[in-house]
Amino acid sequence: MTPHQARRRFAAARVARLATADAAGRPHIVPVTFAVDGDVVYSAVDAKPKRGTALKRLTNVAANPAVALLVDHYADDWNELWWVRADGTGRVVEPENPEGVHALALLADRYPRFAARGAVLAVDVHRWSGWAASAAIEED
Repeated sequence: MTPHQARRRFAAARVARLATADAAGRPHIVPVTFAVDGDVVYSAVDAKPKRGTALKRLTNVAANPAVALLVDHYADDWNELWWVRADGTGRVVEPENPEGVHALALLADRYPRFAARGAVLAVDVHRWSGWAASAAIEED
């Protein structure tokens, strides 16, 4: 799967898993909604019930900005299996700055029920990679 194919397939997915690690290297993984703009993936703290807006993923990115995002497709027909990973550098963007406003607009367009209540996580993707069980899936 080419990086272009991987990015396109990633952008079409509805949910990703975000993997971060704290300063000591302890992993943390959570499902996230997201929007892709070129080689940047945006996610944000949304209004679903949480303990607060200072989430572990944001604390981890501040201490260790290396992150990975994963989307995948499972089917009982294993010829339809695929996954795509975006490896990059995470950074926290304030929702009031121009990039944050842009990211929140992208997220609201993609998810009509989306309502932000905190910081935006931007991931500058350095590597798009993926795998598909079938060459036909890779070519779409």
